[in-house]
Amino acid sequence: MNTTGGRDFVSLACTGVQGLEPYEPGKPVSELEREYGIDDAVKLASNENPFGPSSKAVDAARQALAALALYPDGNAFALKQALAAHHGVGAEQVTVGNGSNDILELLARVFLQPGLNAVFSAHAFAVYPIVTQAVGATAKVVAANPPEHASPYGHDLEAMAQAIDAQTRIVFIANPNNPTGTWLPAAALKAFIAEVPAEVVVVVDEAYFEYAREPDYPDTSQWLDSFPNLVVTRTFSKAYGLAGLRVGYGLACAQIADLLNRVRQPFNVNAVAQAAALAALEDQAHIRDCVAKNSQGLQQLAAGFERAGLAWVPSIANFVLVDVGRPGAEVYQRLLPHGVIVRPVANYGLPGFLRVTVGSAEQNARFLAALDSVLAEWD
Repeated sequence: MNTTGGRDFVSLACTGVQGLEPYEPGKPVSELEREYGIDDAVKLASNENPFGPSSKAVDAARQALAALALYPDGNAFALKQALAAHHGVGAEQVTVGNGSNDILELLARVFLQPGLNAVFSAHAFAVYPIVTQAVGATAKVVAANPPEHASPYGHDLEAMAQAIDAQTRIVFIANPNNPTGTWLPAAALKAFIAEVPAEVVVVVDEAYFEYAREPDYPDTSQWLDSFPNLVVTRTFSKAYGLAGLRVGYGLACAQIADLLNRVRQPFNVNAVAQAAALAALEDQAHIRDCVAKNSQGLQQLAAGFERAGLAWVPSIANFVLVDVGRPGAEVYQRLLPHGVIVRPVANYGLPGFLRVTVGSAEQNARFLAALDSVLAEWD
């Protein structure tokens, strides 16, 4: 039914929004099971924690349900205090968000506008171009490392530094990067930030921080005193297993945090999410257990790819980018009848690849068996 009354509302929208492509999430399990009449689908498409949240977080969430008639703490006082202590910063340096995506959107609203630009790498998180275009700013997408590089498809920091100009206000860096799983060591990243002009905000997106265990992988939250233009974003959606509650946060100098809080929507993190996140932060033993299982899963997937003769990009996150040697979207479609959901990444400029979340040992085995079957049928 046409309900526009003959009006062209698209032409009335902001210029950036007119040409915007919305973020496309991974296919839900319920949708796949409905389509194919199955009841045991495996979703390895959205980098969720297959082992779920801490039992302490679940208990805290249940207890918070008793106060659903009340608004949440709009300032997230207890959670901000805990995050400040966790990172050794002041509470005035913390901004909470409805997932870390919320923080990225706030940054764009504060620092970008038509005539200004944001710099980020090709094959980087899809939200960077979305928030940049939505406010009418220009995205300066820098070519990533070539396939033969030691960090294939990862950030080329030298090229990114060269792309910064007088109109640049934000540089987005994902470390580790989604969807490639590549990462930047401490020395290289610190040297890059030191080179960036002081009036350019450097956003280091550490959504997968907890999974990274390389000895030279940096905790950039410890660099805030050295770089007032640095913003670090984190999330409870990945290792903490709270993706369904949507809670993340940003760390910055007090002045930037104040600006973000000026445009942050009231009550943007609900009461259940705040309670669960606070309890999850206190249960670091659960994080260590999940990270250990994830490391085993990475090895399991790598071994399976090697047996299948497939190339993959070494990852330190909870997902792997694998070159299937065929159109990734078609392999994705052929996996669906097997009850397996992964993520094609043509929208990231990688049409021959799939991004596969590390699941449980059983889920990984299920995926590898399905992939072997699909590739055998193909040949």
